[in-house]
Amino acid sequence: MRNTDITQKRRMRNALFVAFLVFMLLITRIGWIQFVKGSELQTMAYVQQNLNRNINPKRGTIYDSTGVALAVSATVETVTVNPTNISNEDKEKVASALSQIFELDYETVLKKVKKKTSIETIIKKVDKEKTDELRKWMNENNILSGINIDEDTKRYYPYNDLASQIIGFTGSDNQGLDGIEAKFDKELKGTMGQILKLTDAKGFDIDGTGESYVPAVDGNDLVLSIDMTIQSIVEKYLKEACIDNVCTDGGNIVVMNPKTGDILAMATYPNYNLNTPYEPNTDELKAQWDSMESKDKTTALQQMWRNKATTDGYEPGSTFKLITASAAIEEGLTDTDNKGEFACTGSIDIAGTKINCWRHYRPHGAQSLREALMNSCNPVFIGLRTKNWCPNIL
Repeated sequence: MRNTDITQKRRMRNALFVAFLVFMLLITRIGWIQFVKGSELQTMAYVQQNLNRNINPKRGTIYDSTGVALAVSATVETVTVNPTNISNEDKEKVASALSQIFELDYETVLKKVKKKTSIETIIKKVDKEKTDELRKWMNENNILSGINIDEDTKRYYPYNDLASQIIGFTGSDNQGLDGIEAKFDKELKGTMGQILKLTDAKGFDIDGTGESYVPAVDGNDLVLSIDMTIQSIVEKYLKEACIDNVCTDGGNIVVMNPKTGDILAMATYPNYNLNTPYEPNTDELKAQWDSMESKDKTTALQQMWRNKATTDGYEPGSTFKLITASAAIEEGLTDTDNKGEFACTGSIDIAGTKINCWRHYRPHGAQSLREALMNSCNPVFIGLRTKNWCPNIL
């Protein structure tokens, strides 16, 4: 056999080996992509090809016990852009229009419009008057894609500072941050909806696919035991009392229905405006606000929002004397008008501890139970609770 034939066969064998090796590498690569990276790549493709825009549900209304709305959600709109769907020659024009209509910084808007992302939020929760102005501009300039205007909701409080520490407030995404709004957030917030749209690898709409609309489910309404009329009266007189008596730590009032235990009013002074919960609520705090550090501002706001009637523990004090007196009468230990039954000497000794009457410097002297209640006399009621009271021997 000639050398040329052997050389040709050897070349053919080498070529077949190389082709087989390349084929096996391709098979291995396909297997790696399909079975090892398949799930990850499928997720990436879904993210790239599906453009989802959220639709916020309408948050449930909070009512008082008589049906007056204390917290409601108004319909507003949110503006977003799909930068890849806006042509390069229109980007500056779009950014200029958006910044002028919504009074935003042009450079910030332009940066968002030029981004290589699927969606960018321009502004949230704007009135329909503004978005109608944008719609008009889009039609006049024949820009019909790349700018999205979606329905949204905005929380507001018709009575501003009424029952502020009870109701609480929401954040920019309608999530409850304090008070009833936070406690019952799950019931009030509803379920998010979506607008689903297919796009190609460059972010452009795929013809014929259209949009899939998943409606939002609105939140449930909530009825409180609070009566707005009683709450208003209580807040008015609490404010007057705190100002007249220079109560630097503020004050609290709780009004309860004794037959049912329902809370009809729960007032804290000073309160704050629920529509602007991050603004200082007193003249003194306003004067210091600009010079305060961020940490101090946070502390001041938390103090302002706190419902002291439920969070600040304190002894019942003289209010519990009614319970002690009622129990003593019910058990037959005494009666309301046994004249001179008790004697206040200014203090009482219990297990070696001397407890003063609030008027120890001028003791109440001989009293009946009714008079002891009227005088809020500590020794009488301490004695009743410990069966250690001293009958008047005068």
